[in-house]
Amino acid sequence: MGGFFGELGRYLSSSNNRGEILANLLENIYLALVPLVAGIVLAILLGWLGHRWRPARSVLLVVGNLLYTIPSLALFVVIPGIIGTKILDSVNVIVALTVYTTALLVRPVLDALEAVPPHIVAAATAIGYRSPRRFFSVELPLAVPVLAAGVRVASVSNISLVSVGALIGTGALGVLFTDGFQREYFSPIVVGIVLTMLLALIVDLLLVLLRNLLTPWDRASRAPAAEVAG
Repeated sequence: MGGFFGELGRYLSSSNNRGEILANLLENIYLALVPLVAGIVLAILLGWLGHRWRPARSVLLVVGNLLYTIPSLALFVVIPGIIGTKILDSVNVIVALTVYTTALLVRPVLDALEAVPPHIVAAATAIGYRSPRRFFSVELPLAVPVLAAGVRVASVSNISLVSVGALIGTGALGVLFTDGFQREYFSPIVVGIVLTMLLALIVDLLLVLLRNLLTPWDRASRAPAAEVAG
């Protein structure tokens, strides 16, 4: 055990290794969060369509389920042929993870919108809110608590899937895994695993904080319930 930690310490003590780790971490953040934001926007637009036009709901759910079953490595390899990028272009990872995020979030968006109480929607309509304004001012904010759970799952999924891109040369923290396996050197593998877990935890905590900031009424309604239960 002492030998392992000594080896790990020597690995981290190298300024070159620390620079590489930092660069890989920043790339991992970029490649994970950009598709997350893009996927959320696309999923909300598609969810709105499925919520307004019922026949589209079934189609969206089926297509979303099918897209999410495609192996990530296969999607990374196929996308360059579809959008005309180079095989090692990081755009491939962004596009692939955007597809996964959108596919994963379509159902939560639909469920979140359908969880909005109909009488609130009716009241907003009665006071003059037209469909676009009602959606962004009333329905979408009220859907945030349900939608946030799906976004948290998608964020963790993206952070881990970025590592698969290392197999085609754009894997951010995944480079530490492939490098460690190729050299049978376990220190970068351990560092990669720990940083991936920490990154996922930090992003998840930030998403919880953002949800609480966006839904102060939901937090306020939970407080009395907690007091009664206590």
